[in-house]
Amino acid sequence: MTENPDPDILTRSDGATIAYHLSTGKPPGVVFLTGYNSDMTGSKALHLEEYCRRRGQAFLRFDYTGHGQSSGKFIDGTIGQWTEDAIFAIETLTEGPQILIGSSMGGWIMLRAALKLNARVAGLLGIAAAPDFTEDLLENQLSPEQRSVMERDGVIYMTSEYEPEPMPFTQALIEDGRKHLLLRGPIALDCPVRLIQGMKDEDVPWQTALRISERLQSEDVEIIFVKNGGHRLSEDADLARLTRTLESLLQESNAS
Repeated sequence: MTENPDPDILTRSDGATIAYHLSTGKPPGVVFLTGYNSDMTGSKALHLEEYCRRRGQAFLRFDYTGHGQSSGKFIDGTIGQWTEDAIFAIETLTEGPQILIGSSMGGWIMLRAALKLNARVAGLLGIAAAPDFTEDLLENQLSPEQRSVMERDGVIYMTSEYEPEPMPFTQALIEDGRKHLLLRGPIALDCPVRLIQGMKDEDVPWQTALRISERLQSEDVEIIFVKNGGHRLSEDADLARLTRTLESLLQESNAS
């Protein structure tokens, strides 16, 4: 597994800092976008980094503000802010075409960033991609009691099997999310897209992958359903599938 030395630091114009690890290599580069309350030291990010190093491929992983080793408070973050972080990091730290890989919420940010970066995006790979989750998977599923707490406090805390402490979800996150919804209309992206989705994912319904595929303008879209796969998709077989899928995207990009 890749060693994890201290990250490099990228400073935004507003003074916020983004921690990152960048491996130089040949194009297209690969960029990993983490999920909600996740950071760049997770198993998928490190596995992909090791794979890209062996292949000689450029690779970038980083923490959004409020995550991991970047500055800011997680509770203050929004989809718009984290998307801006991603675009800023990619535009500042990478050159040439890039393949974006987004896990869970990172799949939403992946799509939003690709719309801005446009021609620089050689391909997209979503892992349990969760665009619009604040509206479709959070806001719509709040109980009356949770709605009351949200209205009173502006935040609720929800338990997760992946985190030792309850995670905050804010009213600001939901309201900002409405400005960035993607599944209500066409997604004007023409690049190759691969979506890996567990059929037993209890956080992101497998139907979400179908909705993404239907909305994408691209004709080169494939969904890989994993019958017994959950949300994280980070077991050895999942990581092997992930790199096989990335390999095919890299080969397709180099052949075009």
